[in-house]
Amino acid sequence: MKHSHHIEVANSSTPPPEFEVVSSVPTPPLPDSSEVMTLLVKLPPGSAGNPPHRHTGPAFGYVVQGEMVFELEGEPERVVHTGETFWEPGGDVIHYQDGNNLTDVETRFVVTMFCVPGQPMLIPVSPDELEQRRSRRAPRP
Repeated sequence: MKHSHHIEVANSSTPPPEFEVVSSVPTPPLPDSSEVMTLLVKLPPGSAGNPPHRHTGPAFGYVVQGEMVFELEGEPERVVHTGETFWEPGGDVIHYQDGNNLTDVETRFVVTMFCVPGQPMLIPVSPDELEQRRSRRAPRP
């Protein structure tokens, strides 16, 4: 889908802002009642990130610095590099990995999440449930 984000400014003495769409996805289902939260996440060099978890709603992110290993249930793990985006639908989908892919540099990313008010933004998945849903995880390299 092509988006236009340029507005002509008459008599301006400076160049106009430039916009570049780096990611666009159809709107996923949102919780009936939700709040929007934007976080700056800093992963120390070599950090494994959070244990497997899920979110109550969708999340959209952008890697500001470094590289993040990213894996959602049913998708192969991948590396998200500086300047790239990621998203996840939230809800029942397990988020397996969000670790720093680099051992010598901090990785930072900004993520905007749609959360159910009063519930944790990150809900750990138990080892028993991981075992029960093992067949839903993409093959590992």
